Amino acid sequence: MLRALPWQINANPARFCRTAVSFPPSSGFGGVMRSPTTREWIIGATAVSLGMVLAIGVLTPPGERVALALRATARWSFLWFWLASTGGALCTLFGPKFQALAQRARDFGLAFASAHLVHIGLAVFLLYVLAAPFPLPKLIFFAVGAFWVYLLALLSIKRVAAMLQPRVQPRAWRIVRSIGVEYITLVFLFDFYQGPFQGGLKNLVIYLPFLMLAAAGPVLRIAAGLKRRARDQAAVGLERRIS
Repeated sequence: MLRALPWQINANPARFCRTAVSFPPSSGFGGVMRSPTTREWIIGATAVSLGMVLAIGVLTPPGERVALALRATARWSFLWFWLASTGGALCTLFGPKFQALAQRARDFGLAFASAHLVHIGLAVFLLYVLAAPFPLPKLIFFAVGAFWVYLLALLSIKRVAAMLQPRVQPRAWRIVRSIGVEYITLVFLFDFYQGPFQGGLKNLVIYLPFLMLAAAGPVLRIAAGLKRRARDQAAVGLERRIS
């Protein structure tokens, strides 16, 4: 279905992880535990992002609050984006143990977009309330990234997807989706790349894991695409031999 695709580069993980079509619900001491709904993922991710801002506002000196809150909320929302955009690739490359992750791509993507609103709100506060100087090319670069975040989020809404599905060609949709996801990845890479090499060991510990994850995303998606293509070609060859 179109509604599952915006954050999920590998269109249908079940197609490539056939051995685990469904998963039983988790069980606890009190019986069966249901899976969180999309709304609950969104509320939880946003609540943590807001909680970070409040905690930083209470615990840090006034001059450092906004900058630290910007960094913290960016990293928190990035984790949701990474899960949303690589789950299908992980499933394709490493098998059905990642299928549950791939199937939640839409939930994770919407949680990312919602949590990222807190980060954008802080950026707007920094630019327009505190009037902090910021180079125009950088501002445009980040603004385009925000455009892609909320375009993909809009296309993840079921009603919007249902309206577009008869009108959008699958190939065109894959191209749009890929451009959006890779541009957002580029924005995060740009945000993370300088940190590990400035400020000594502390910055290395803080930044390097996020930089490595951001760089790994495109590699995983490319590798998954190549694997899918090889499988498709093998299937076509087998079909020709049989016929």
